[in-house]
Amino acid sequence: MSEARILFGFHAVQSRMRQHATSIQEILIDQDRVDPRMKDLLKLAEASNVRVMQVDRDRLDGMAGRNGRHQGVIARVMDTPIPYKDIHDILESDLKEPPFFLILDGVEDPHNLGACLRVADGMGVHAVIAPKDRAVGLNATVRKVASGAAETVPFIAVTNLARTIRELKDAGVFVIGTTMDSESTLLNTKLDGPIALVLGAEGDGIRRLTAESCDALVTIPMFGSVESLNVSVASGICLYEVRRQRNAL
Repeated sequence: MSEARILFGFHAVQSRMRQHATSIQEILIDQDRVDPRMKDLLKLAEASNVRVMQVDRDRLDGMAGRNGRHQGVIARVMDTPIPYKDIHDILESDLKEPPFFLILDGVEDPHNLGACLRVADGMGVHAVIAPKDRAVGLNATVRKVASGAAETVPFIAVTNLARTIRELKDAGVFVIGTTMDSESTLLNTKLDGPIALVLGAEGDGIRRLTAESCDALVTIPMFGSVESLNVSVASGICLYEVRRQRNAL
């Protein structure tokens, strides 16, 4: 059943218009904002046959909440069914290259998840997988930070992450976890086949059971004084290395 919710920020709203314009009930904009960026959004809304309402900024602030940086634009949308419901839908689909997954273990910061989705979209990841518990889901902040990637990259929340990893391995996907103390590094690991990369939250890293479920563990080589990276930055490095190796074939 569809559920009404809001999207805020230019990237998130414009991406939804381009991808699923019929799911947008209406767009509310800051009546005092008349810059070129807003004019471009209005042109897209007109071309997409989406209703636009001009309102005062206080109303937008109230809808977005204390930490919601709406940039003067909010859309009321109806959630539509995601293209894939579980990993088997991905594995059984007509992929043009070996399966490529990003698994996030225990990422609770919506800004981190949004940034990871954006990187995943850029590197051609087929789906992002995360546990349902003790992890952030696709809320409005995630969608805004993702700048449209939450609308294009399937996000699969699973009940049991270790079991999902076993299912991926049974399907021939090589599962590689990241850690700070492995003797193997990202740069000397073959990453060109069916693969799933597992990253955890900064500080805690991936959980013990998750690590034990992986086929291999690698570390990101560091050449400065900083010992750890934000999970979104680490995701960018790891996913880019997979894409680099694939494109080198």
